[in-house]
Amino acid sequence: MYRSHSCGELRASHINTEVTLAGWVQKSRDKGFMVWVDLRDRYGITQLIFDEERTSKEMMEKAKSLGREFVIQITGTVIDRESKNDKMHTGDVEVLVSKLEILNASVTPPFTIEDKTDGGEDIRMKYRYLDIRRNPVKNSLIFRHKVAMEVRKYLSDQEFIEVETPYLIKSTPEGARDFVVPSRMNEGQFYALPQSPQTFKQLLMVGGMDKYFQIVKCFRDEDLRADRQPEFTQIDCEMAFVEQEDILNVFEGLTRHLLKEINGIEIEKFPRMLYDDAMRIYGNDKPDIRFGMEFGELNEVAQHKDFGVFNSAELVVGIAVPGGNAYTRKEIDKLIDWVRRPQVGALGMVYCRVNEDGTFKSSVDKFYDQEDLAKWAEKTGAKAGDLICILSGVTNKVRQQLSALRMELATRLGLRDPKVFAPLWVIDFPLLELDEETGHYHAMHHPFTSPKPGQMELLDTDPGAVKANAYDLVLNGNEIGGGSIRIHDKKMQATMLRHLGFSDEDAKAQFGFLMDAFEYGAPPHGGLAFGLDRLVAILGGQETIRDFIAFPKNNSGRDVMIDAPAFIDDAQLKELSLKLDIKS
Repeated sequence: MYRSHSCGELRASHINTEVTLAGWVQKSRDKGFMVWVDLRDRYGITQLIFDEERTSKEMMEKAKSLGREFVIQITGTVIDRESKNDKMHTGDVEVLVSKLEILNASVTPPFTIEDKTDGGEDIRMKYRYLDIRRNPVKNSLIFRHKVAMEVRKYLSDQEFIEVETPYLIKSTPEGARDFVVPSRMNEGQFYALPQSPQTFKQLLMVGGMDKYFQIVKCFRDEDLRADRQPEFTQIDCEMAFVEQEDILNVFEGLTRHLLKEINGIEIEKFPRMLYDDAMRIYGNDKPDIRFGMEFGELNEVAQHKDFGVFNSAELVVGIAVPGGNAYTRKEIDKLIDWVRRPQVGALGMVYCRVNEDGTFKSSVDKFYDQEDLAKWAEKTGAKAGDLICILSGVTNKVRQQLSALRMELATRLGLRDPKVFAPLWVIDFPLLELDEETGHYHAMHHPFTSPKPGQMELLDTDPGAVKANAYDLVLNGNEIGGGSIRIHDKKMQATMLRHLGFSDEDAKAQFGFLMDAFEYGAPPHGGLAFGLDRLVAILGGQETIRDFIAFPKNNSGRDVMIDAPAFIDDAQLKELSLKLDIKS
């Protein structure tokens, strides 16, 4: 046995006990006649002491040779620590070592294995196995484990069954590009890695499983944003014989359970908001409702004068920034520069100060009088001391731009407290989304989403008006889960695929297996999938998901630790009947 206790276990009650510990050398302090070593494992740190009066000369020399991250085993007696450390759980004691064995030496690490390290992200990702030894990463992985266990506990108590579905499947169009895997045994043919287990969970409902869940890896070969991974984890769920209300109630319950068990917070209210209202009031479909700054549409009070910028716009819209009148002109100019960045794309910004005496001062005073500006304040809910920020342009674009500004201002004002949780259901999404480049419609969620009852006929006359029987669960401005009631009728599914541009032959080739299954008594069903990586990060009070993933990839989708993806040799290519044609 390498250890009788962990390095986070010993207390004053263990004094005079002989113990065996094993772990990594965090650091050592050599005072000549005495050596202290901090020994670390997953559970904590224990201080070891080597004293030349009580320790052999040979062992003293061995102790002096220990470097950072050496793996050692010691046996010794727990004694009272002379200089106690109330910042350590084991700070009342130390171990007087009687036996020391070096299990494995270590070269000097490329960064310090401490909470506040000198290692940048790139070097820490290259040596991720060392980074995991640091408390912030280690604790994040333990936190993820706790969340996953609570998910399994809750769903199991609700009579859900965890069922694994295949990773090697058929390539189907679900919105993003598939990762494909060549098959050696089936020459010239390819598997795809699943973007989600969507069709399989529907087939499980046809199979009568009734309540299914799975914590499952999913894969999308798409352009990466700062906090997106090509492989990610879903809490994938499906239920049979349910309507939308049933699903919302079950997964409100799961979210409440997690907030209570993980964060010690009880939340009763899960407000619901129509998609159209979310876009109108907040400019996006996952609004952060921890703070105000709701949009005020200003067309009717801003387009009656000679200001051409507003008059030519589809939408003039503003927000009231609390206390923003305190901003200097230089600070406001920086805000204008911020919205002009390519990432936001606004051409400029009009502003209006709301003075304490009830007067207004605007950057377009020459076009608008005090009465006009007072109407702007009324529409945006601005009060004395606030600043009104106004953007104008094409409706969808300007809403996105103002939404980005709203979130940036909230961050600067400290309104996005990670310890405050504000869940929200967004419902009644459009079923279809128009691709402005091609002029064709595609499914906003996926091709298996059912339209709201009674709206199927609109597909022929006004496809953009059809609402989906779909819903997203939003937490603190992040979509943490989304789902829908599914189509369970073969005829309706065939009609839906035709409207998405599939010929009957293509529909049969891609989804024939699912549509055939619908002929054998498919029950009404629906479900929801949580993004586990994002959910864990938010519950952990963080914005980034990487520290909650053991071995994440960088923004280019590379694992810099194992250097993947990588080329394969010619023999493997030949065996797979593949030939590379890489154009420089």
